[in-house]
Amino acid sequence: MSFFIEDAYAEGAAAAGAAPDLISQLMVFGGIFVIFYLLFIRPQNKKMKEHQAMVESLKKGDEVVTTGGLLGKVVGLHDSFVTIEVANDIKLNVQRSAVATIQPKGTIKGIKD
Repeated sequence: MSFFIEDAYAEGAAAAGAAPDLISQLMVFGGIFVIFYLLFIRPQNKKMKEHQAMVESLKKGDEVVTTGGLLGKVVGLHDSFVTIEVANDIKLNVQRSAVATIQPKGTIKGIKD
């Protein structure tokens, strides 16, 4: 019977208090999963689908930039590779997934001196 600290008493119904705690914990974990899905998983899947559609739509004559920063024109298409021409008579084979963006026509002429 201290003046500053109250006496502790045992709870009578311990089993009744356990069920809401489990449910509330599951709700918290479910909420965290929903937040992760909306903030991270869903946008990443959307971006991946857009990139896959862009890679599948490549055609000869497209001007592209690779993930390594190379700018070139598509001169050949294969199953999993693309042949790009980065300069006169200099052709490189890169993986289709390495193509980062398709540039507007005339981009290569616009940057040459």
